[in-house]
Amino acid sequence: MHTTTTDIPAPTTAERVRTALSRADTTYLAVDGCDPVPTTVHHLHHDGDVAIVVPADSPAVALAWQSGAAGRPAVLELTDHSPLQLRNPVRSLIWLSGTLRPVDEPRLRAAEIAATLPHPGLLDVGHRAELLRLQLTSVVAADTTGAESVEIEDVLDCAPDPLAALETAWLQHLDEDHPDIVARIARRIPPPARHGRIRPLGVDRYGLRLRIESGAGDHDVRIPFPEPVDDPTELGRAVRLLVGCPFMNGLRPRP
Repeated sequence: MHTTTTDIPAPTTAERVRTALSRADTTYLAVDGCDPVPTTVHHLHHDGDVAIVVPADSPAVALAWQSGAAGRPAVLELTDHSPLQLRNPVRSLIWLSGTLRPVDEPRLRAAEIAATLPHPGLLDVGHRAELLRLQLTSVVAADTTGAESVEIEDVLDCAPDPLAALETAWLQHLDEDHPDIVARIARRIPPPARHGRIRPLGVDRYGLRLRIESGAGDHDVRIPFPEPVDDPTELGRAVRLLVGCPFMNGLRPRP
């Protein structure tokens, strides 16, 4: 697979990492000394530590406590999948490397996290799950364009994309109910690159990403909005402009 690239507005790598952190649906904690462990919660603190919830009986918990204050090398791998059934649904991989340590008063820390991230997995801390912390030393992001190292401070300075929370429902609605709009937007792709099945891949404040699935492979194309958007109303207006009909009703996901 490769991505068609042009000099068009797009999120920075740090912005893409922060957005993936807010919605990645598959995460694994790889600790030196045991097999990767699936996680249920990951939360990036402003100081660069990542709080991670794993099963209480996993070897990673025992290894973290055995290492004590010295910590243990570990990597948290996050996979960002498209919400659509694509031939290759993986959009990006994020690797957060650092030192894994146990957490004092884990239930209290879980309650503090729940104030900003009300995830049901935090209720299991102290029962079937354990809270650990990963002190970051490096961040690497990879997608169809390749892999890139990202400064931790740059990630901390970013906020998730303003459309991240609605992306799943919006893309599903676009794909299932408005193939005509997808086809009209796809006309902006140069004809030689337009052969294949064209599906929505992602949306962010800078534009829409399309996946072209063909016998020659998969290609990703970014279609920029006329200007960045920050909310559903602006998104609907931007899509209407892309299809050349500024008075069309706004595209909104089903309730």
